Order: sequence, then C-alpha cells, then structure tokens
Amino acid sequence: MARKALLGNVTDSDLRLLRVFRAVVACGGFAAAELELNINRSTISRHIKDLELRLGVTLCRRGRAGFALTTEGEQVYASAQKMMGAMEDFQHEVDELHQRLTGSLTIAIFDKTATNPQCHINTAFARFDEQAPDVQPEIHVEPINAIERGVMEGRYQMGIIPNHRPSSSLDYYKLFEEQMYLYCATGHPLFDAPARSLSPALLRKCKYVGIGYHSPNMEVARELGQQRHATAYDQEAVAHLVLSGKYVGYLPEHYAEGFVSKGVMRPLLPKTFQYVCEFSAIVRHSPPPNRIVQTLLDAMVEAHKHG
Repeated sequence: MARKALLGNVTDSDLRLLRVFRAVVACGGFAAAELELNINRSTISRHIKDLELRLGVTLCRRGRAGFALTTEGEQVYASAQKMMGAMEDFQHEVDELHQRLTGSLTIAIFDKTATNPQCHINTAFARFDEQAPDVQPEIHVEPINAIERGVMEGRYQMGIIPNHRPSSSLDYYKLFEEQMYLYCATGHPLFDAPARSLSPALLRKCKYVGIGYHSPNMEVARELGQQRHATAYDQEAVAHLVLSGKYVGYLPEHYAEGFVSKGVMRPLLPKTFQYVCEFSAIVRHSPPPNRIVQTLLDAMVEAHKHG
C-alpha cells in the first residue's frame, strides 16, 4: 500500500507562508521582517506557526537568545529556496514567450571587488538596466563555496568568483583579475623591519591567517609552506586579524591600498608572497541560462572585454 504524503499538494496558501518564512530567515528574525513584509510581528508569528502546523515540524526558535533555525527549518528553507528559484525560472521562461524581460534576478558575488580597478561589474549592471529596466536584481555577497553551491542548486542564477577548481556542472566566463599580496600591520614585529632583513623562512614563522575553504589563497599558502594559525571566511575578516598586529595575511592590493596609504599596513616580500586571482562569472551548465540571465552575462563579458 502506497504511503500517503504528509503534505499533499502545495497550495497557494502554502506558497504565501513559505514566502513569509523565507523573508524572516533572510532578515534574521521577526522584527526585521516587519519592514520587508509590511505586516506586523504578531501576524508574521501566526503565519510561521501555521506553516509549522502544516509541515508538522518546528522551523525556528525565538526568544531571548534570538532567532535561530532548527535543523528541520534549515532543510525547509533550502528546499523553499530551490522551489522559489524554479518558479522564478518558470516565470522568466513564460515572459520570454512575450519578449518581456521582467521579474527578479539573484546573483552572488565574492567580497571586496568593488574597489578593484579591473572590475567593471557596475558598468555591466548599468548596461543590463538599460536593456531590462523592469528586472529587479538581488545581490548577495558570499564565500566561493557558497556561491558555487547556490548556482548549482539554482538558488543563485549567476555567481562571480575567483577561479580555483572548475566544476563540470558550471560554465565559466572570465571577467577580471586581482593582485594579492601578503601584508602585516602596525604592531607586528616585521612592520618596521628593513626589507633587506626579510626572508621567506622568516615569513613562514609568522602567525598566518588564511581562508578556511578551498580557494587560490589555500593553494598558494600550501605551495609557499605557510601554516594557518587563524581561519577567516572573507577578506574583511583577514583584514581585522592583520590589523591586530599579530598575524600576516593575503589581501587584494586595491583593498589594502587604503590601509597602506594611512601607514598602518605594508606588503612583505611582494615578489615572492603574492598571487593573481582570475575572476569569472559562473552559471549552471544545464539547464542553459534563460534570456534574463543571458542578457546580464553578455553585459558582464562585454564590460570586461578590454580589461
């Protein structure tokens, strides 16, 4: 005898409740979601309770300790993201039948790229807005692995990441490069050391902060024999630990320039302890990009064509 599904058919009411739930998670709690949803907190709470009763699971904990998803809530949120992404793709495909570019477009970008003089993402968005003024972009800043996973799962329709290890599930379109150097800051024993006194062996003895997921940063540190003493998951976190005066770490030249010009950071043996990141736009290999995604992708490639 076939087992009856607990949920049954997904109704319009279910979709409304899931959208409320998704907004609460994205905003980090009920209070912050009030402005996003334009409904009061008690109504939001009732909607979440209705969804929990409908699904038969507890989705979140709320109290003095703050808002937090349960394990089941994390699974429901991930599934809801996939479903909403599929629905948006469907809407885009139907709109394409009428030659309209409308709806939303979700993109994830690796952090600290806006100050890179080789990065022209802003130019690409300007061109895209001229071609698709009714499309509403939604931009997230995430680590490399989160962007790749999100694009593969359909939660993000495009990602912009430093290249490291290619996936057969993704298509890559080169955009720009980023120069990375190893830095220390005021308070560090090597900050005032003469350049001639520095050596690779000396730098390898320094406490080093590295990125905690597979990335060019991880590969280069391994090649240069640097042992990680602290772990960061974005460039901002690396900068904070470098600025503590206790660690050395790699930062983009364009991002560190502000600290260098203020006299609070310096690069160390830049001819040796350096690497170049190549950034690419990524989209799912299958299914191919819809017309909205392709329009933005074309704008990205065109904006970076001449460096």
